[in-house]
Amino acid sequence: MAQRICKATGKVCSQASKTKCPFLKMIGSALPTTPLSEVYLQFRAKCPFLSTGISNKKPVDARMKKMVGQVSHMSTLASQPKVMNEDLAGIDCDLRKVALKKKTFPSPADKQQAECEFNSKIARDRPVLPAKAMSALTSKLDGLKKEGKYRTFVDVERHVGEFPKATWHKNARTKASKPIQVWCNNDYLGMGQHPKVIEAMCEATRTCGAGAGGTRNISGTTIHHTRLEKELAEVHDKESSLVFSSGYVANEAAISTIAKLLPKCEIFSDASNHASMIEGVRNARVPKHIWRHNDLDHLEELLAKADPAANKLIVFESVYSMDGDIAPIKEICDIADKYGALTYIDEVHAVGLYGKKGGGVAQLRGLSDRITVVSGTLGKAYGVHGGYIAGPSVIVDAVRSFAPGFIFTTSIPPSVAAGALESVRYLKKSNTERDVQKERAEYMKKLLKDKDIPFINSESHIIPVMVGDAKLCKKGADLLMEKFGIYVQPINYPTVPVGTERYRFTPGPLHDLEMISDAVDALDMVWEELGIPRTN
Repeated sequence: MAQRICKATGKVCSQASKTKCPFLKMIGSALPTTPLSEVYLQFRAKCPFLSTGISNKKPVDARMKKMVGQVSHMSTLASQPKVMNEDLAGIDCDLRKVALKKKTFPSPADKQQAECEFNSKIARDRPVLPAKAMSALTSKLDGLKKEGKYRTFVDVERHVGEFPKATWHKNARTKASKPIQVWCNNDYLGMGQHPKVIEAMCEATRTCGAGAGGTRNISGTTIHHTRLEKELAEVHDKESSLVFSSGYVANEAAISTIAKLLPKCEIFSDASNHASMIEGVRNARVPKHIWRHNDLDHLEELLAKADPAANKLIVFESVYSMDGDIAPIKEICDIADKYGALTYIDEVHAVGLYGKKGGGVAQLRGLSDRITVVSGTLGKAYGVHGGYIAGPSVIVDAVRSFAPGFIFTTSIPPSVAAGALESVRYLKKSNTERDVQKERAEYMKKLLKDKDIPFINSESHIIPVMVGDAKLCKKGADLLMEKFGIYVQPINYPTVPVGTERYRFTPGPLHDLEMISDAVDALDMVWEELGIPRTN
């Protein structure tokens, strides 16, 4: 019988004809429970590599401890599928790939690669979630899909200087795309496209770099943040302001912190307030009272029943984004004065759009001095990103010092602060964009009325077009996009109550009259095709 040579050691091996080394076959299960010395003695006689690869002069445990890295690696390789061909048929062990090239123990790089491959396989084979958790979540998602409430993201690429025109990337795999017009954007005035805003962001990036580098307290405050806060305070005629990472965070952090810090505080919240305000009220963990939307009598009724000695905080919005209606700000302030309450107004859908300096509806109506705290966003009419509050210095400083949502989050990048500052400064002086936007909104409302398409005729720039059925709303949106290149997102529960599903159109100064006419014609055809109920 011809002698066989083990290619791992280069020596004669009677076991070389076998395709699986008994040492490697079993060592994976032996290592966790068996002392290294016993593993060595048990398999030494069966593996010529073990019997000759290490000097017998060293103690067994010492030799094995030195080998532990290689042994672990051999165990990993032993569990992998073999690559069989004529040259590999006589190799005893699964170190064949390394042995064929080097005839040595595997290098650290070989070990690392093999371990990564092994761990990746384990991760792929391991269940993503326990069965109960997977079943529960899948059931919830399936329910949304059956009811037509499942939300899908639309991959939209805007083009500088061409808004509202954009490109819809329909399929990332096939790279299919379609030109569209965006009609549901919150960049109400197109300031995200403004050359001055873009240049300010680019310049700040060139001089300061990309990120802020930390929280506001730890190296994350730059001259751009400081100047922005000073400008926002001036826009709202307030002593101070504070910038947050988003409008949502600003509301949650400010409302909850103010209420917690005021002794015996009670909150009075409008029933239609935004989710961020609701979260702030909830996290304050103080007594709360929900008054019916814009119902002044109900608000006063609740205040009259409250403890006269308690601090009171009335929280409400100026423009409600889903219906487009505007709060009776003066009357709310009158009631607040009567009961000694503080007022907190969310102007996120109004800043930049209303008022002589873009300060919002309260400013437009000459009521800025009667509002205690105003919150706003830099991500809608200002076209950039972030949120803020403005008010008395003592309140702003208290929020700055105690609000976890402000203290423990990374500051917005300097480029974002610089772009927002430029936008705020521009709209502080220019009324052109605001005036044209109002004209466009009124023109669209007239055309919708002429076509007998149901919409809420509010006094704001927001035009809710009513569908009233989640599935029809989704079908209509898909048809508008595919057939007409009109992108408007279906709005359904939980954003709005069931049965009030809608499209939310926000025509701006960059939507010309022809675009508006074409959009309304497209809506008319969709209503006809899907049989959506009309106004009459």
